[in-house]
Amino acid sequence: MATWLNLSLQDSASPIMEQLIFFHDHALMIMLMIITTVMYTMTSIIQNKQTSRFILEGQMIETLWTIAPAIILVFIAMPSLRLLYLMDEVHNPTLTLKAVGHQWYWSYEYSDFTKLEFDSYMTQEQQASTFRLLDTDNRIVLPMNSPTRMIVTAADVLHSWTVPSLGVKTDATPGRLNQVSFSINRPGILYGQCSEICGANHSFMPIMIESVTTNKFINWISKMSD
Repeated sequence: MATWLNLSLQDSASPIMEQLIFFHDHALMIMLMIITTVMYTMTSIIQNKQTSRFILEGQMIETLWTIAPAIILVFIAMPSLRLLYLMDEVHNPTLTLKAVGHQWYWSYEYSDFTKLEFDSYMTQEQQASTFRLLDTDNRIVLPMNSPTRMIVTAADVLHSWTVPSLGVKTDATPGRLNQVSFSINRPGILYGQCSEICGANHSFMPIMIESVTTNKFINWISKMSD
């Protein structure tokens, strides 16, 4: 989860988030090189009092500063498009989870099991066991290293189901089903929040996911089904 004075992205908990972090660093390095070059050029122009007619008029330099940005954009666009298609692809999910946004709580349905659904409310401040405004009374339990398909919708207004460490952000729109897939590659508890301004209590719709081993997930399913 995000911590105090954390200037970087959260630690990844899925392969997609790892790729997003790599692309973020790749784009920042390109921007750093551009800023360094432009600042050096501007400083040289300001300090240098001499002029040259070959610099004031030159088709070659104009051609270069037109082609160079186009090449830089290609180096940014290619990994961006690759990552975009990776995020849209759904690879034979082993589990399907449906999230329904309400004002102001989430409802979850495990579509692969009968009568396994529950509401998830934010835990009151005096009852919170770990983190304020992020704890829920019923947490989502998912098996790690298992492709999961997430179906998101809303019952009243626009919501957004977002878990930063998974690289997942999906709008919950009334009357429409949005789909996203992810795979959690480490155990632990992951936190998220609604990222859409859906009303007065918009910031009090936390998302809490517990990533467990397959055996623990089966035991949890058996316990919930009883």
